[in-house]
Amino acid sequence: MVDALSGKTALVTGGTSGIGLAVVRRFVEEGAHVVLTGRRQAQLDAVADELGDAVTVVRADASDPADMAALFDAVAARGTGLDAVHINAGIGEFKPLADVTPEDIDTVFATNVRGTTLAVQGALPFLNESAAIVVTGSTAASGTEKNFGVYGGSKAAVATMTRTWAAELAPRGVRINTVIPGPTETPGLKGLAPGASDALLEQIREGMPLGRVLRPEEIAAAVLFLVSDQSSGMTGSEVFVDGGASIA
Repeated sequence: MVDALSGKTALVTGGTSGIGLAVVRRFVEEGAHVVLTGRRQAQLDAVADELGDAVTVVRADASDPADMAALFDAVAARGTGLDAVHINAGIGEFKPLADVTPEDIDTVFATNVRGTTLAVQGALPFLNESAAIVVTGSTAASGTEKNFGVYGGSKAAVATMTRTWAAELAPRGVRINTVIPGPTETPGLKGLAPGASDALLEQIREGMPLGRVLRPEEIAAAVLFLVSDQSSGMTGSEVFVDGGASIA
Protein backbone atom coordinates (compact mmCIF):
# COMPACT_ATOMS: atom_id res chain seq x y z
CA MET A 1 0.00 0.00 0.00
CA VAL A 2 1.21 3.47 -0.88
CA ASP A 3 -0.22 6.59 0.82
CA ALA A 4 -3.01 4.45 2.27
CA LEU A 5 -3.70 7.10 4.92
CA SER A 6 -2.97 10.22 2.91
CA GLY A 7 -4.68 13.26 4.43
CA LYS A 8 -6.11 11.24 7.32
CA THR A 9 -5.79 11.61 11.07
CA ALA A 10 -4.90 8.68 13.29
CA LEU A 11 -4.65 8.05 17.01
CA VAL A 12 -2.23 5.59 18.63
CA THR A 13 -2.20 4.97 22.38
CA GLY A 14 1.01 3.58 23.81
CA GLY A 15 2.85 4.91 20.79
CA THR A 16 6.34 5.67 22.09
CA SER A 17 8.02 2.26 21.89
CA GLY A 18 7.72 -1.24 20.52
CA ILE A 19 4.66 -2.08 18.44
CA GLY A 20 3.00 1.29 19.06
CA LEU A 21 5.98 3.26 17.80
CA ALA A 22 6.27 1.01 14.74
CA VAL A 23 2.61 1.72 14.00
CA VAL A 24 3.10 5.47 14.41
CA ARG A 25 6.00 5.41 11.99
CA ARG A 26 4.09 3.34 9.43
CA PHE A 27 1.01 5.55 9.66
CA VAL A 28 3.18 8.62 9.06
CA GLU A 29 4.87 6.91 6.09
CA GLU A 30 1.40 6.31 4.65
CA GLY A 31 0.49 9.99 4.88
CA ALA A 32 -1.39 10.29 8.19
CA HIS A 33 -1.06 12.85 10.91
CA VAL A 34 -0.80 10.85 14.13
CA VAL A 35 -1.88 11.87 17.60
CA LEU A 36 -0.06 9.58 20.00
CA THR A 37 0.16 9.00 23.72
CA GLY A 38 2.70 7.72 26.19
CA ARG A 39 3.32 8.00 29.90
CA ARG A 40 6.92 9.24 29.70
CA GLN A 41 7.55 12.74 28.44
CA ALA A 42 11.13 12.05 27.39
CA GLN A 43 9.98 9.30 25.03
CA LEU A 44 7.22 11.51 23.64
CA ASP A 45 9.76 14.25 23.01
CA ALA A 46 12.00 11.80 21.16
CA VAL A 47 9.16 10.78 18.84
CA ALA A 48 8.26 14.43 18.24
CA ASP A 49 11.89 15.20 17.38
CA GLU A 50 12.00 12.27 14.95
CA LEU A 51 8.69 12.81 13.15
CA GLY A 52 8.15 16.55 13.53
CA ASP A 53 4.92 18.10 12.32
CA ALA A 54 3.52 14.71 11.32
CA VAL A 55 2.68 13.93 14.95
CA THR A 56 0.97 15.47 17.96
CA VAL A 57 2.20 14.01 21.24
CA VAL A 58 0.11 13.93 24.42
CA ARG A 59 1.36 12.64 27.76
CA ALA A 60 -1.40 10.39 29.06
CA ASP A 61 -1.85 7.41 31.34
CA ALA A 62 -4.43 5.21 29.61
CA SER A 63 -6.07 4.32 32.91
CA ASP A 64 -6.57 7.94 34.02
CA PRO A 65 -9.90 9.47 32.93
CA ALA A 66 -8.53 13.02 33.28
CA ASP A 67 -5.53 12.22 31.09
CA MET A 68 -7.75 10.63 28.47
CA ALA A 69 -10.07 13.63 28.50
CA ALA A 70 -7.04 15.84 27.84
CA LEU A 71 -6.07 13.55 24.95
CA PHE A 72 -9.42 14.01 23.26
CA ASP A 73 -9.25 17.75 23.86
CA ALA A 74 -6.14 17.63 21.69
CA VAL A 75 -7.99 15.58 19.07
CA ALA A 76 -10.84 18.10 19.10
CA ALA A 77 -8.40 20.97 18.71
CA ARG A 78 -7.15 19.53 15.40
CA GLY A 79 -10.68 19.68 14.02
CA THR A 80 -10.21 16.82 11.56
CA GLY A 81 -11.81 13.94 13.43
CA LEU A 82 -10.27 10.48 13.45
CA ASP A 83 -9.98 8.03 10.56
CA ALA A 84 -7.80 5.37 12.18
CA VAL A 85 -7.36 4.41 15.83
CA HIS A 86 -4.93 1.91 17.30
CA ILE A 87 -5.47 1.10 20.98
CA ASN A 88 -2.11 -0.30 22.00
CA ALA A 89 -1.41 0.88 25.55
CA GLY A 90 -1.13 -2.12 27.84
CA ILE A 91 0.89 -3.60 30.69
CA GLY A 92 1.56 -7.00 32.19
CA GLU A 93 4.08 -9.10 34.05
CA PHE A 94 4.87 -12.73 34.71
CA LYS A 95 3.66 -13.73 38.17
CA PRO A 96 2.44 -17.10 39.46
CA LEU A 97 -1.00 -17.32 41.00
CA ALA A 98 0.31 -17.65 44.55
CA ASP A 99 2.11 -14.30 44.27
CA VAL A 100 -0.63 -12.23 42.64
CA THR A 101 -1.81 -9.31 44.80
CA PRO A 102 -5.03 -7.31 44.65
CA GLU A 103 -2.90 -4.36 43.52
CA ASP A 104 -1.57 -6.41 40.59
CA ILE A 105 -5.11 -7.12 39.43
CA ASP A 106 -6.24 -3.52 39.82
CA THR A 107 -3.21 -2.10 38.00
CA VAL A 108 -3.34 -4.44 35.01
CA PHE A 109 -7.11 -4.26 34.55
CA ALA A 110 -7.07 -0.46 34.99
CA THR A 111 -4.73 -0.02 32.05
CA ASN A 112 -5.76 -2.88 29.79
CA VAL A 113 -9.53 -2.97 30.33
CA ARG A 114 -10.51 0.45 31.65
CA GLY A 115 -7.89 2.17 29.49
CA THR A 116 -9.09 0.46 26.32
CA THR A 117 -12.69 1.33 27.15
CA LEU A 118 -11.87 4.97 27.86
CA ALA A 119 -9.96 5.24 24.59
CA VAL A 120 -12.74 3.78 22.44
CA GLN A 121 -15.41 5.80 24.27
CA GLY A 122 -13.41 8.98 23.91
CA ALA A 123 -12.90 8.42 20.20
CA LEU A 124 -16.60 7.91 19.44
CA PRO A 125 -17.54 11.58 18.87
CA PHE A 126 -14.59 12.06 16.52
CA LEU A 127 -14.83 9.00 14.29
CA ASN A 128 -15.22 9.99 10.67
CA GLU A 129 -17.25 8.04 8.15
CA SER A 130 -15.68 4.61 7.54
CA ALA A 131 -13.25 5.02 10.43
CA ALA A 132 -11.51 1.90 11.68
CA ILE A 133 -10.24 0.90 15.11
CA VAL A 134 -7.65 -1.76 15.91
CA VAL A 135 -7.09 -3.09 19.42
CA THR A 136 -3.91 -4.92 20.36
CA GLY A 137 -4.83 -8.31 21.79
CA SER A 138 -2.62 -11.13 23.02
CA THR A 139 -2.13 -14.86 22.62
CA ALA A 140 -2.23 -14.89 26.44
CA ALA A 141 -6.01 -14.41 26.24
CA SER A 142 -6.26 -18.12 25.50
CA GLY A 143 -5.24 -18.85 29.09
CA THR A 144 -2.45 -21.27 28.15
CA GLU A 145 0.57 -19.22 29.24
CA LYS A 146 1.79 -20.02 32.74
CA ASN A 147 2.29 -17.18 35.22
CA PHE A 148 0.44 -14.77 32.94
CA GLY A 149 -3.09 -15.20 34.26
CA VAL A 150 -3.89 -11.63 35.24
CA TYR A 151 -2.61 -10.21 31.98
CA GLY A 152 -4.27 -12.96 29.96
CA GLY A 153 -7.54 -12.40 31.80
CA SER A 154 -7.44 -8.70 31.01
CA LYS A 155 -6.83 -9.39 27.33
CA ALA A 156 -9.63 -11.96 27.25
CA ALA A 157 -11.95 -9.29 28.64
CA VAL A 158 -10.82 -6.85 25.95
CA ALA A 159 -11.42 -9.47 23.25
CA THR A 160 -15.01 -9.93 24.41
CA MET A 161 -15.62 -6.19 24.60
CA THR A 162 -14.16 -5.63 21.14
CA ARG A 163 -16.53 -8.13 19.55
CA THR A 164 -19.44 -6.47 21.34
CA TRP A 165 -18.34 -3.03 20.19
CA ALA A 166 -18.07 -4.29 16.61
CA ALA A 167 -21.79 -5.06 16.67
CA GLU A 168 -22.61 -1.71 18.27
CA LEU A 169 -20.53 0.36 15.85
CA ALA A 170 -21.45 -1.46 12.64
CA PRO A 171 -24.57 0.67 12.00
CA ARG A 172 -22.28 3.73 11.93
CA GLY A 173 -20.04 2.09 9.35
CA VAL A 174 -17.20 2.00 11.87
CA ARG A 175 -15.10 -1.15 12.00
CA ILE A 176 -13.16 -2.52 14.98
CA ASN A 177 -10.81 -5.49 14.83
CA THR A 178 -8.11 -7.05 16.97
CA VAL A 179 -4.50 -7.74 16.03
CA ILE A 180 -2.92 -10.52 18.08
CA PRO A 181 0.86 -10.38 18.08
CA GLY A 182 3.06 -13.27 18.95
CA PRO A 183 6.30 -12.74 20.88
CA THR A 184 7.70 -9.50 19.48
CA GLU A 185 11.12 -8.04 20.22
CA THR A 186 10.12 -4.95 22.17
CA PRO A 187 11.16 -3.28 25.42
CA GLY A 188 7.96 -4.65 26.93
CA LEU A 189 8.86 -8.26 26.16
CA LYS A 190 12.40 -7.84 27.41
CA GLY A 191 11.08 -6.19 30.54
CA LEU A 192 9.28 -9.39 31.53
CA ALA A 193 12.65 -10.87 32.49
CA PRO A 194 14.86 -8.07 33.83
CA GLY A 195 18.48 -9.09 33.70
CA ALA A 196 17.70 -12.22 31.69
CA SER A 197 16.09 -10.87 28.53
CA ASP A 198 18.55 -12.60 26.18
CA ALA A 199 17.79 -15.96 27.78
CA LEU A 200 14.05 -15.27 27.53
CA LEU A 201 14.29 -14.38 23.84
CA GLU A 202 16.34 -17.51 23.11
CA GLN A 203 13.81 -19.68 24.91
CA ILE A 204 11.01 -18.12 22.89
CA ARG A 205 12.89 -18.56 19.60
CA GLU A 206 13.32 -22.27 20.27
CA GLY A 207 9.56 -22.70 20.59
CA MET A 208 8.56 -20.66 17.55
CA PRO A 209 7.70 -22.43 14.26
CA LEU A 210 9.45 -19.63 12.34
CA GLY A 211 12.47 -19.95 14.61
CA ARG A 212 12.49 -16.30 15.62
CA VAL A 213 10.60 -13.63 17.47
CA LEU A 214 8.63 -11.09 15.47
CA ARG A 215 9.62 -7.55 14.58
CA PRO A 216 7.35 -4.63 15.57
CA GLU A 217 7.17 -3.61 11.93
CA GLU A 218 5.47 -6.91 11.08
CA ILE A 219 2.67 -6.14 13.52
CA ALA A 220 2.44 -2.58 12.20
CA ALA A 221 1.87 -3.90 8.68
CA ALA A 222 -1.16 -5.84 9.92
CA VAL A 223 -2.50 -2.83 11.80
CA LEU A 224 -2.19 -0.73 8.65
CA PHE A 225 -4.14 -3.36 6.72
CA LEU A 226 -6.91 -3.37 9.34
CA VAL A 227 -7.36 0.42 9.30
CA SER A 228 -7.14 0.69 5.51
CA ASP A 229 -9.78 0.19 2.85
CA GLN A 230 -8.13 -3.14 2.04
CA SER A 231 -9.97 -4.67 5.03
CA SER A 232 -13.30 -2.92 4.41
CA GLY A 233 -15.25 -6.15 4.84
CA MET A 234 -13.80 -7.00 8.25
CA THR A 235 -15.13 -6.14 11.69
CA GLY A 236 -15.10 -8.07 14.95
CA SER A 237 -12.24 -10.17 13.58
CA GLU A 238 -9.02 -11.33 15.19
CA VAL A 239 -5.90 -11.31 13.03
CA PHE A 240 -3.02 -13.39 14.37
CA VAL A 241 0.49 -12.19 13.57
CA ASP A 242 2.18 -14.64 15.88
CA GLY A 243 4.85 -16.40 13.87
CA GLY A 244 2.89 -19.62 14.14
CA ALA A 245 2.89 -19.58 17.96
CA SER A 246 -0.78 -20.58 18.05
CA ILE A 247 -0.05 -23.81 16.18
CA ALA A 248 3.16 -24.73 18.00
